[in-house]
Amino acid sequence: MQLGIIGLPQSGKTTIFNALTRGTVPTGNQSGRMEVHTAVVDVPDERIDRLSEMFSPRKTIYAKVTYADISGLDGSADSAGLSGQLLNQLNTMSGFIHVIRCFEDDMVPHPAGSVNPLRDLQVMDAEFLLNDMIVVERKLERLNEEMHKGAGREKSLIQREIALFTRLKTALESETLLRDIEISAEEIKSLSGFGLLTLKPVLVVFNLGEGQPAPVMEYEHHDSHVVPLQGKLEMEIAQLPAEEMHMFMEEYGIREPALNLLIRLSYDLLGVQPFFTYGPDEVRAWTVRRGATAVEAAGAIHSDLEKGFIRAEVMAYDDLMTLGSVAEVRAKGKFRLEGKQYVVQDGDLITIRFNI
Repeated sequence: MQLGIIGLPQSGKTTIFNALTRGTVPTGNQSGRMEVHTAVVDVPDERIDRLSEMFSPRKTIYAKVTYADISGLDGSADSAGLSGQLLNQLNTMSGFIHVIRCFEDDMVPHPAGSVNPLRDLQVMDAEFLLNDMIVVERKLERLNEEMHKGAGREKSLIQREIALFTRLKTALESETLLRDIEISAEEIKSLSGFGLLTLKPVLVVFNLGEGQPAPVMEYEHHDSHVVPLQGKLEMEIAQLPAEEMHMFMEEYGIREPALNLLIRLSYDLLGVQPFFTYGPDEVRAWTVRRGATAVEAAGAIHSDLEKGFIRAEVMAYDDLMTLGSVAEVRAKGKFRLEGKQYVVQDGDLITIRFNI
């Protein structure tokens, strides 16, 4: 899971990046050049901690999320769209954390001359809409050329693609984000290589000053969440030793670190969930899409397990914690043998049996 942290210059992207990764990347990049800072972070999950206590494995491995602090977006893309280098970075992201500046700071002037969260939000959406329009129009041109040549693929396939991209173009012309229109799972899969930015889920972060209330603003789009954070304060807390961190969080009324909150919201936004494997060698969390089958979970662990899948041995995390041991889970009939089409549940403990 990769999340790109985006926003206009001086919005506090790097501050949020440091808060999420406990990093110390210098803030206040004035160069305007495209820069990318990345960090891989363990996904906090107390269930992994309890499983590790129970099984005492040699290794405990948490699920991972990659954050990328991406600079270079400034709302000035022209008819040529975003630069290829910047677009390549954005295309690899599973979704975006869009940082909106709400704080006032005379020492850090806003590039537009004033702080206006709604304007900044609309500027970035407009830039992504423009980029997607360029991509869609170019694809339609190629499809129409292919249709007129009359050779190669079946015309019915080309016509189906033309219908899809025409629908996308109509939506974009009306300034509708692509994640707000109805697109089937099969169509989404076919569009995965085009890097359509308004199709990706977005977590909007209102970056507040200390003690500042969040702005009242609606952002009612599909696959979108809005969350207020005191970015600078969260960054300072994240860089403290653990014992001091909890003391400061309590003092400022912060119930959980930004890292935990945004990861939880990101999981919900991206439609993914964890499952666990366990044993004396390793307790580990894996991430799959919600609705994934047992054979997909096997593939997340290793392609050989997917190819040679026989069955999945499954128990629920809550059952294990309630009953206290795998033996008791078996004794109470809560240990299940499932086939390929079993739909994995959040927190399942799974052992894959396979043969190659």
